[in-house]
Amino acid sequence: MIRNSFGTMTSSTQKCKEYEEFVCGFGAAVINIAVTFPINKIIFRQQLHGVGAKSALYQVHSEGLLLLYRGILPPLCQKSISTSLMFGVYDKSNIFLKPYLSNSPYFMKFTSAMFAGSIEAILTPFERLQTLLQDSAYNKELTSTQHLIKRIYKEHGFKEYYRGLSAVLLRNGPANVVFFIARDEVQKCFPTSPGKDSRYLNFVKDFLIGAVIGAANSSVFFPLNVIKIHMQSKLGGSHDTVWQVTREIYIERGRKLSSFYRGVHMNCTRSFISWGVAMVAYERLKLFLC
Repeated sequence: MIRNSFGTMTSSTQKCKEYEEFVCGFGAAVINIAVTFPINKIIFRQQLHGVGAKSALYQVHSEGLLLLYRGILPPLCQKSISTSLMFGVYDKSNIFLKPYLSNSPYFMKFTSAMFAGSIEAILTPFERLQTLLQDSAYNKELTSTQHLIKRIYKEHGFKEYYRGLSAVLLRNGPANVVFFIARDEVQKCFPTSPGKDSRYLNFVKDFLIGAVIGAANSSVFFPLNVIKIHMQSKLGGSHDTVWQVTREIYIERGRKLSSFYRGVHMNCTRSFISWGVAMVAYERLKLFLC
């Protein structure tokens, strides 16, 4: 912590501390996306087409290295800003609500997490673009992110950017509640160990906290991601409700509830690595950035 000759924090350090949750969330997400994007693309193909891991891997492999990171710009922008808002808005909401809900800490966390998730939903257009760019059906039809943005607005209007918003809202808020409450409870049980000798132990602890909670959380809400992808893979036409799309997938895939979990194993693996990396990066940035 930077202090002046009188022992008080400098204005630059105070500002850094004020926005550190936003900054650390942003940085953690950038590292996360760069590492896990190829895995996420294979899972996406499973969710969209209902195929096995080998078939999805073959699809991605046959398209070549040049198309491997096709569509990374929308999730890179979306996830970095989204994670920044997730941590930052949650922190600011807790600070705002504390004087009113100090006797109800779990309700305070619940409210802050739901609010942060709702704010994140503003970024739905990024998820919408990512879905269309990762779908092999549009590989030739859509040449770039810029081309897709212009085409959606010109042919279908602004509302089309927010196709699937209802599924995003149903996912974001509850998922945030589970993540933050679980994280805070686990961190109480396993506090950070002081001293240089414990840095590797803290590294492993942070990774496992993020990995286990993230993997469990993403598995629970996996069906909502399947529904969201099917809603957003449609370009133009009617805007179906979550229930309509759920019923359509259920009938199309042989009336089996298990079909909503096609790809969940790889998604769990991806989330385990992704949230483990993100949590380590987040905690390290908090230690060294400000």
